[in-house]
Amino acid sequence: MELKQFARIQDTPLQQDVFDGIQYFPECGGIGIFIGTVRNHHEGKAVKALKYTAYAPVAEKMIRQIEQEIQTEYGVSYVRVVHRIGSLDIGDIAIIAMAYAPHRREAFQACEEAVERVKHEVPVWKEEFYMDGSSQYVEGCCIRRDQGSDHHPHRKHAHTHNCTDAHKSEKLPLNLIQPDVPVYQWPL
Repeated sequence: MELKQFARIQDTPLQQDVFDGIQYFPECGGIGIFIGTVRNHHEGKAVKALKYTAYAPVAEKMIRQIEQEIQTEYGVSYVRVVHRIGSLDIGDIAIIAMAYAPHRREAFQACEEAVERVKHEVPVWKEEFYMDGSSQYVEGCCIRRDQGSDHHPHRKHAHTHNCTDAHKSEKLPLNLIQPDVPVYQWPL
């Protein structure tokens, strides 16, 4: 079977139909999917739109390498990630990750790991444009809080900013999770 070939960094609206279908992987009974969209707020500011930029040749290569590593590490049959660049409005899809595995646990874990690694390792930058007319580049942030695991290199950092998402019940300094681990930042 020939797998679909597609760019992992795209400047047009993202679609799930670029991914290979589960029917080509009869050994798999679990599908893990993550679709990240542009939200209308960040750290208490109203977001109007955002713009992703990337060093596409390196980003493409790194995403493909991450996919291969996760496929091997988690023993899953299929892992793919596609990330959008360019100007995006509220509700537009910014990233899609998909993993196929024999069971749901491996599919979910592989999908989450793919998103985490792409967000932390790949040279894609996000600039947010706010309703007040200002804008700023935003640092990447974990979507999960790992505890006691130093198996993966991207888990070896902590955050020093506060999470202020509206769905959180309290503000917690994210560096409390692993306070003895240095913060990793991309040089600009």
